[in-house]
Amino acid sequence: MMGAVATDSSTSSNDKPRRARRTRMTGAERRQQLLEIGRTLFAAKGFEGTSVEEIAAKAGVSKPVVYEHFGGKEGLYAVVVDREMRRLLDMVTGSLTAGHPRELCEQAAFALLDYIEEYTDGFRILVRDSPIPQSTGSFASLISDIATQVEDILGREFKNRGFDAKLAPLYAQALVGMVALTGQWWLDVRRPKKAEVAAHLVNLAWHGLDGLEPRPRLIGHRKA
Repeated sequence: MMGAVATDSSTSSNDKPRRARRTRMTGAERRQQLLEIGRTLFAAKGFEGTSVEEIAAKAGVSKPVVYEHFGGKEGLYAVVVDREMRRLLDMVTGSLTAGHPRELCEQAAFALLDYIEEYTDGFRILVRDSPIPQSTGSFASLISDIATQVEDILGREFKNRGFDAKLAPLYAQALVGMVALTGQWWLDVRRPKKAEVAAHLVNLAWHGLDGLEPRPRLIGHRKA
């Protein structure tokens, strides 16, 4: 007679491995996730090279979820651009604390380079021409906003030197544009180090301003 076969209750057929429950995201968390994924893909592939299908796949959701939050790829892109513009503008304007005008130049240059270093994907998106006509802004308009902050600083300095303060907007655009274009170049080469780049930018800007002529003239014959 065969003895009874012992069974291990831990391997009973009734005991099946339990799957860990996935925590369901809130609407705000899902929106934030889609924004982060969108920013990464738009920076790497551009607007045209990114699809709603890929965004949804990266997020582990279906396409309708993307449409539910943003109305489509265009809506997501517009929000990403707006968020990055606000972030950069806040970093630059927030850095302009009271101090000597040269210190303010240093603060503005460092703020822009800090943004490029910390939010590289965002900067890559901003410097591209926006394919969305109804987008909330462009890199050019952002540069103008920053230049407005610098314009106030230059305006006061011009008055102190007896220069025409009405020319402050022109010089503000030139200075901010110089820093922005250098930032685009530095984004790819990352040499020299950030502090050295900022020092050279301020050196050129400050000593250029230091030697300004109140009424500059062209040395050639062309007048228009």
